[in-house]
Amino acid sequence: MRAKYFLLIFSFTLFTALAFAQSHLKNGVWRGELKTKSGALIPFVFDVKQLGTKQQIFIHNAAERFKVTTIRQVGDSVFIRMPLFNSEFKLKLDAEGLKGAWIKHYGDSDASMDFHAEPGKAWRFFSEVSPTTYKLGGRWSAVFVDNGKADTTVGEFTQVGSRVTGTFLTTTGDDRFLEGTIKDNKLYLSTFDGGHAYTFIADITDNNNLSNGEHYAGSSSVSQWSAKRDPKAALPDAYALTKLKPGFTKIAFTFPDINGKKVSLSDARFKNKVVIIQFMGSWCPNCMDETNYFVNNYYKKYHAKGVEIIGLAYERTTDFAKSKTTLQQLKTRFNVPYPLLITGYTPAAGEPVKSIPQLANYMGFPTTIIIDKYGNVSKIHTGFSGPGTGKYYTEFIAEFEKLTDNLLAER
Repeated sequence: MRAKYFLLIFSFTLFTALAFAQSHLKNGVWRGELKTKSGALIPFVFDVKQLGTKQQIFIHNAAERFKVTTIRQVGDSVFIRMPLFNSEFKLKLDAEGLKGAWIKHYGDSDASMDFHAEPGKAWRFFSEVSPTTYKLGGRWSAVFVDNGKADTTVGEFTQVGSRVTGTFLTTTGDDRFLEGTIKDNKLYLSTFDGGHAYTFIADITDNNNLSNGEHYAGSSSVSQWSAKRDPKAALPDAYALTKLKPGFTKIAFTFPDINGKKVSLSDARFKNKVVIIQFMGSWCPNCMDETNYFVNNYYKKYHAKGVEIIGLAYERTTDFAKSKTTLQQLKTRFNVPYPLLITGYTPAAGEPVKSIPQLANYMGFPTTIIIDKYGNVSKIHTGFSGPGTGKYYTEFIAEFEKLTDNLLAER
């Protein structure tokens, strides 16, 4: 009887172990590829790690390890929910790896890209890369052309051997952490974080020129680009792009927070305080970087000294319940301690100006308004240079915090 009992327990334990092993992703490094409608590939590397009976995914983008914790499996079906940007993977697990689609949800539509991933591969673009004589590290002036419209950006690259990391900075932010390689006479860069899905490819004419560039973004966007090395390349002053209408020194608004409670800039909690107004959205990767800085650095340092922050969320739908769901994900992800207000306006052209009529113009997300202790607008900063920009990020923090110190010291 004892032998039969032992055999039953052993069989059950073995069956449970096998079922667990078969129903879970293989732990370790994986290589994934998204395919655009034109057939271009957006590759990235990620780790699958075990935490008790649960697994987590860490997506590699240069120095960043983007954590994903919502992974659900039913048989051979794998569902991965990205923690931000309202996107998800719907996949099938087989002997070769994962196959399926990455789906990005917008306010009233979805965009889908084919995806597959294989375990045990740690390379991004090529399994083998030869040493290179090209030197691309440094600052570049880059021009992107989309449907005939040219946009000048600043490229910042770091190179170690054939590996290249860096980003492109624009007036409204940056392309976050890019990673790639040099192979033969071409540069390859990519990134994926659930919001950005980018690949950049260009010919290396020489150490000072990149030509015939193609930029693949999301499922269908393709633009052309080129770049010239320029140590003096710079963007316009971020504090000089967005302004108030003539005659205005203050702004005013009242919007509901996530729980539907109305919050106004004129509320008592903001009186005689330096107030930071963050124009943001849960769909905006640069807003994610800004929120991370505000929560984990700035707010902790300055809240007790008399600083408040209000986040004005411009979601991709006017449906309050849908906006609440996506904004709650961001609030939970970063443990946001300050109020996030749902404006009811989507980020279409001119909408922020409609919601804050004192604004004369609006360039893009994120934008930050700094208000002094007397309720006057001190400065308006367009864009945000995140940690992927290196010294631009540290220089912004130093300048922003010096401005805050000066406003707090005013009598």
